[in-house]
Amino acid sequence: MARDRRDTYYWRAKDEGYRSRAAYKLFQINEKHEVIKEGDTIVDLGAAPGGWLEVAKKISGGKIVGVDLRRIKEIEGVDTIKGDITSDETIKKIIEMVGEGGADVVICDAAPNLSGNWSLDHARSIDLTTSALECAKKILKPKGHFIVKVFQGDMFKEYMDKVRESFTYTRAFSPKASRQESAEIYVIGKKLLTAPFKIDDKFDVTIKKIGSKGNGIAFVEDFVVFMQDEVKKGENVRIKIVDVKPEFAFAIVIGRYDEELKDKNEE
Repeated sequence: MARDRRDTYYWRAKDEGYRSRAAYKLFQINEKHEVIKEGDTIVDLGAAPGGWLEVAKKISGGKIVGVDLRRIKEIEGVDTIKGDITSDETIKKIIEMVGEGGADVVICDAAPNLSGNWSLDHARSIDLTTSALECAKKILKPKGHFIVKVFQGDMFKEYMDKVRESFTYTRAFSPKASRQESAEIYVIGKKLLTAPFKIDDKFDVTIKKIGSKGNGIAFVEDFVVFMQDEVKKGENVRIKIVDVKPEFAFAIVIGRYDEELKDKNEE
């Protein structure tokens, strides 16, 4: 395919020995959002031809695993898996390579086969990135990070909301190395949440104790939840989750069962 002679990143990749111009996108994403650090274990989904694998290895120097339906030409210090990221067998192989603790970072620069029909291509992109997100949630460590390429369109906001449900920090970012005419954008999710719930979920709980700052504390499946309303120790309340952090959450009280019981007795 003919290349635009003004595409400086294409020629720079050729000169500096990278497999694709996409290498500079990952450098720029990491410079801005500090996703990958030295020593990180990284899994690249849809990794062929390997441009991001080379960059991941250079930045991290740690364990790097590439996964793709196609065979990836060998890269020194990088392990590869030929497999489907939606397959349980592939997930098992990834975990065997990175260890039971999981990966520090999952990256994905994959794109679907393009048809030229924008609505269809956007839908295919969302389907692929959703598969990448679900795979990432299975193989990331708690507080792990995620980068994925998405084509913008009417389903993009819904996809961003899905990522927000799983990560503390979520941003969309367009690196300078992306072509001006491209509709691609990169979604960054940092600090994978391991809470057994998400924002707006509702639970019936008992206030187990009062914290040092006066916050009532309850537990949902051993996960700490701080109340933002005044409560008493031992009080039974219905709560709604309003914010989720990696190790605790905040909730508001939307019902007080002790008061309801008292009102019924007085009747």
